[in-house]
Amino acid sequence: MPKSFHLTTEIHDYMLAHSAPLDAVQRELIEETRRIGPIAMMQIAPEQGALMELLVRVSGARRIVEVGTFTGYSTLCMARALPAGGRVLALDVNEEWTTIARRFWEKAGVADRIELRLAPAADTLAALPREELFDLAFIDADKTGYRTYYEEILERLRPGGLILVDNVLWGGSVVDPQNEREDTRAIRAFNDHVAADERVDRVMLAVSDGLTLVRKR
Repeated sequence: MPKSFHLTTEIHDYMLAHSAPLDAVQRELIEETRRIGPIAMMQIAPEQGALMELLVRVSGARRIVEVGTFTGYSTLCMARALPAGGRVLALDVNEEWTTIARRFWEKAGVADRIELRLAPAADTLAALPREELFDLAFIDADKTGYRTYYEEILERLRPGGLILVDNVLWGGSVVDPQNEREDTRAIRAFNDHVAADERVDRVMLAVSDGLTLVRKR
């Protein structure tokens, strides 16, 4: 099933057929992740990976931080778009899933561009110097932590830098008044916070499960 909950399977297939084709390593990683079970839905959609790769290229980003790595598909997409000397700092807490990621980063030839830190992301970010460390960030982890990750990263993002935030539509639950689950409320609150943030320019896109692009002014 496509990750884009608002698209039919036929439209999603058509869209993928007219986008950048997946290479053999990407296809293999998608298939291996699928075998994990229902949790495989945490993997970003192929079209989102292609968009993120393109954004890295057009922005000229050299320093990337990712909060939430899972099996490493998003990391792989961004890392292979980096110029020489570029680096991704990947933050996660799950050794089992990131072991898969490491293996596929090696297969894709991008392992030397990625530093993986297994620890709570909020702690890792808070311990970093309070200076301009990043050109681009991707947030795709526990929803209750989004605002913390956003604030820690924004402080360390260069002016003109980008933050990409995943799952901002949360399967459509953000507009369901009957859904008051903790994650749903956290996403709503985060979306409202970004919408009112005068430090940034922002746009929310209906890519996959919703992707917000934020530019630091």
